[in-house]
Formats: sequence, C-alpha cells, structure tokens
Amino acid sequence: MNGTVRKPRVAGFALFTLFLTAVFVALGVWQLQRRTAKHELIAALTERLAQAPVALPPSSQWATLNPARDEFRRVSFTAVYAALPDAMVYSSGSAVRKDASGPGTWAFLPARLPSGEMVVIDAGFVENTMQDRSVEDRAVKKLVTGQPVELTGYLRFSEAPGWLTPAENRDKRLWFVRDHLAIARALGWGAVAPFYVDLERPVPENGIPRPGPLDVHLKDDHLQYAITWFTLAGAVLIAFAVWVRGRRQSGTHP
Repeated sequence: MNGTVRKPRVAGFALFTLFLTAVFVALGVWQLQRRTAKHELIAALTERLAQAPVALPPSSQWATLNPARDEFRRVSFTAVYAALPDAMVYSSGSAVRKDASGPGTWAFLPARLPSGEMVVIDAGFVENTMQDRSVEDRAVKKLVTGQPVELTGYLRFSEAPGWLTPAENRDKRLWFVRDHLAIARALGWGAVAPFYVDLERPVPENGIPRPGPLDVHLKDDHLQYAITWFTLAGAVLIAFAVWVRGRRQSGTHP
C-alpha cells in the first residue's frame, strides 16, 4: 500500500521537475533569440545613424513607412514651427542619447511643411530642473518664429503605452509616452505624419531644448539572463536527482 502511494508521489514530483526544467530552458532559449534580435537591431541602427541625411519622404510614401525598415533614418527638410500648444513627454533617460541619461522631458512641437502637411518634431531635451510649465513655455516659444527652418533629424514612430504608464496631465500638457498621434489629437494639431522627427540640429543658442545626434547604446544582457535560466534548469534536475538518491539510501524505494 505504501509503495503504491509513494509511486504516484515520485512520479508527480518527476513531472513537476520536468515541467520546471522545460520552462527554464524555454526562457533561456527565448533570451538567446532576443539577443540575436538585439544584435541585428544594433547593427541596423548603427548603419542608419551613420548615413548622410536624405530628403524627407513625400506624403505619398508615408503609408508605406514602417519602424522595422525606416526608424532612425536621418532626414533633412524645411518646415515652419506652428503657433500651437507644445507638449512635453517625460523621460527617465534615453537609450539613444548619452547626453540625456537623467530625468527630464522631450519638447514636442508641430511644424508645417512647404507642401502643407504637418510633422511633429521632438525639438530636444529639457532638463528636470525646468519642469515648471511657464519655464518650459518660455524655452519653446523662441522656436516659433513663423520663419522656415532647416531641420535635420531622425524618423521615429509612436510608442504604445504600457500597463503602468501614467495618464497624461492635460493641464500641464505632459505625457509619459512618445505617442505623438495621441498628443496631436489631444492638443488639436490636426492631421500629422505617421512618424515624428527626433531633431539633431539646429541647436538653439542656449541649448534649450537640447537636440542632438543619436548613438546606439542599448542594453545587451540577454546572454546573462539566458545563462541564469539554463543554470536554474540544471539546478532543478540536480535537486531532483539528489532527492531520489536520498530516498534510496534511506531505504525508501520508489
């Protein structure tokens, strides 16, 4: 009777061990796949950021643009900043701007192309010490001159908010995710391009907001995570083997 009870117990523990091992191995393989994808992304971004800027694609091509192929393409064009309310997007630090490693905000402004379409411009970084809305307004207002400006920057696409992303503060025109399409709808900017432009230059005389060149320094710790998951899988198997051996040595047979 006892042997009959013990067999299911050992079998159940063995199945549970195999399940945990399979999960840990799958997580390790997933991290290796993410590492490969990250390396491909870094290589692609490095290539795009090193290229000379090209003309902004015409609006007839906008529908064919996509992040996988076109994000971080360098472009140059002429536009006039529109006299409309700007928005600030909070950032705890940037993975592509070494000079924006601390908290602050990105200044988002609409600009009109000579052909009439509206493009959203991320005009640069505003330090965390300038979070008062009136200070931010003064910093951005000087950009809105009504005159055409030669702009060079990088094509970027909207980010989707996560589960923990705070809701925007409409009174302060403060967002917590770079969703330029949602910002445009909320602030009445009208129809805008499906991308926004992360500005590289020109830089204002006082450097506020602060645009700048992008540089790829994405975290690449997937191999470390993969080794951790594979180690856990091995530890589970070893623990099971030790447990079974202990039962046999104590005279308790499976």
